[in-house]
Amino acid sequence: MAELSLPFVSVIIPVFNDAKRLQRCLTALEQQTYPPDLYEVIVVDNGSDATENLVELVQRFQHATLTHESQPGSYAARNKGISLAKGTAIAFTDADCIPANDWLEQGVTLLLQTPNVGLIGGKIQCSFVDPARPTAVELYESLWYPLPQQEFVEKHHFAATANVFTVASVIQKVGGFDGTLKSNGDREWGQRVHQAGYHLIYGETVEVTHPARHNLPELHRRARRIIGGRYDLHQKTPFWQRQQFFILTVAQYSIAPMIMLGFNLLGDRRLKTFQQKLQVSGVMFFVSYVYVWEMFRLKCGSPSYRG
Repeated sequence: MAELSLPFVSVIIPVFNDAKRLQRCLTALEQQTYPPDLYEVIVVDNGSDATENLVELVQRFQHATLTHESQPGSYAARNKGISLAKGTAIAFTDADCIPANDWLEQGVTLLLQTPNVGLIGGKIQCSFVDPARPTAVELYESLWYPLPQQEFVEKHHFAATANVFTVASVIQKVGGFDGTLKSNGDREWGQRVHQAGYHLIYGETVEVTHPARHNLPELHRRARRIIGGRYDLHQKTPFWQRQQFFILTVAQYSIAPMIMLGFNLLGDRRLKTFQQKLQVSGVMFFVSYVYVWEMFRLKCGSPSYRG
């Protein structure tokens, strides 16, 4: 890692119709403790509406430049960013994330300290709109669908791209993301890095804050995108594995909510009131049957949803 003694870092952020939260992300990136002449921020517009005024927004920030990727999907957008990156080190986050002010400093420190580094998966802290009164959807996401980055890295050999650092030479060796995927592309890429023999490290001190989904429409979009990504990923496997995945997934999400209802109402002490338990159980049923409906829609030949 001698070439990274003082690395220039390229931060890549895909965005699709999320200008308000992108502004908060870019503001946090302007306030980094990392030397200001040693990083750039590449924002990749993935087909946002003209009313988002991304050109005007990005121009306000010293380190940021804007480019465009017409192929739908955040992984295609990240590949576009990679193709333009000047950095020896590459960092990924999302438009709705807020990096800590020492995010770049901590990420680069771990890159330098790790022999044969493949990627650093940093901590992803969940946040609520009103911490004193989280919605049932926010509670569901924080308890049942968090982004447990340490588990992703250490057990499943990938990291969620809301918070990832890597080295340009690793991308040159294993290739970029699968741009055909709308979700789960971070899993596919990270496991490729692992299979190539690189070390994957969890970085507790490399932190971004990521908002939980606040309402059912937001959760509906995320659920469709996630299950679509899983479905697309399994279309690259042999026929019998695709059929097995379809059957097991439909069965799991048809049955699991009924089993979990009893646990939520009786055993889950993380939910403080009976009303919270009922509301979160309702959200769980909603998400599960969105998954089931989407699986049948995809099985009938419809394209996956981008979110």
